[in-house]
Amino acid sequence: MTATLLKEASPGAAVGAGRERARRSRRRARIVALLFVFPALLLLGALVVYPVLFSVGRSFFDASGTRFVGGENYAEMFRDPATLKAIRNTTIWVVVAPALLTGLGLILAVLVEKVRWATAFKLLLFMPMAVSFLAAGIIFRLAYDEDPDKGVLNAAVVSVHDAFKGTPAYPTARARDGQGLTKDEDGSYRTSANVSPGQTLTLGLVGVLPADLPDGAGPAYRAAGQQAGPGELRGVVYLDFTPGGGGEQGKVDRRESGLPQMQVEAVRAGKTVATATTASDGSFRFDHLADGPYTVKLPASNFAAPYEGVSWLGPTLVTPAIIGAYLWIWTGFAMVLIGAGLSTLPRDALEAARMDGANEWQIFRRITVPLLAPVLTVVFITLVINVMKVFDLVYIIAPGPVQQDATVLATQMWLVSFGGGNNQGLGSALGVLLLLLVIPAMVFNVRRFRRSQR
Repeated sequence: MTATLLKEASPGAAVGAGRERARRSRRRARIVALLFVFPALLLLGALVVYPVLFSVGRSFFDASGTRFVGGENYAEMFRDPATLKAIRNTTIWVVVAPALLTGLGLILAVLVEKVRWATAFKLLLFMPMAVSFLAAGIIFRLAYDEDPDKGVLNAAVVSVHDAFKGTPAYPTARARDGQGLTKDEDGSYRTSANVSPGQTLTLGLVGVLPADLPDGAGPAYRAAGQQAGPGELRGVVYLDFTPGGGGEQGKVDRRESGLPQMQVEAVRAGKTVATATTASDGSFRFDHLADGPYTVKLPASNFAAPYEGVSWLGPTLVTPAIIGAYLWIWTGFAMVLIGAGLSTLPRDALEAARMDGANEWQIFRRITVPLLAPVLTVVFITLVINVMKVFDLVYIIAPGPVQQDATVLATQMWLVSFGGGNNQGLGSALGVLLLLLVIPAMVFNVRRFRRSQR
């Protein structure tokens, strides 16, 4: 009887013991997992959770951190014009940069598939990601320099401008006082007294830099001695300066150079009736002039300041210029992610569309883009999160005088807290605002990842 009961009870006891062993095993596995995760959780708490909670608490105190002010920092934040400008610039970044990057990445990812050396091309575009934001900021600060001799962009712009419109002949030249030339309000010079055909004029200028004098400039004294014929008005524009000293003001010395490529106009009754360009010795001539009084004019274009390019880092263009630097860095990132999504597209759908007569643009618009929509969304949201936190490029590229014109929330937070403001209560409030703006995008991205995994 006892043996029979033991036989009937043994299966239940064995099952209970097995369940107990399984529970112990799961408990042990959870403890081991927790031990492995604990260092990461400790770092996460020390580097993320604690600073966030501390900043939230600090935002309710004044600059010294001793007096509780409630929501005063948040109210002050939205009354401060600099903060409002930072919010406006951050909005521009969020609207413009991710959209441009996603579009460029998509176009490049599609085009790279058709390039023979696709891997090398991807590597070339992705290389800026290996450059730190500090180094990239310094590179673009130099590239955007307004001096064409330093800034490569302005050097290119000036070269193109001068190729089509030319350069002013003598930007620093001026006439001597009392030597027969009068300066007009527009910067041009004209003869003080009327002249008439049959005369030969000598128009002396000073202040010409040696670098502005063309290599082919010849002596002016021969041209000054030529006599004008009937209906002809002659003259010479020369540098009224004798190298090494000597000579007489207002008279052409044998060692004084003519000024070639100078535009000269003959004006009568307020209208230009003839134009000429000075030769290598500075001489000019007007033919077939009717009798009567004339004024000889040297137009202001001869003396205009040379074109120096675009003020890339001025108040108007500084934010677009910095966004351009950001595009240079992150375009490769967007291209690689979108290219990875592009490689997973079903090729049979693309081939079927081609067999049905669809062209490449129709395939791109109606098949490629819709199928890549999840990838494009993830790339776009990731870039939105990133541009909200942009700091390095803005702080390094924007010069001091326009720092406030380019400021975004991250730079404004630093400037208020440590960059001279020394108000960490207001800076913490800005940090909380930035956190609140980033959280929705992060939650959306996490949900997208989970949905794609399911």
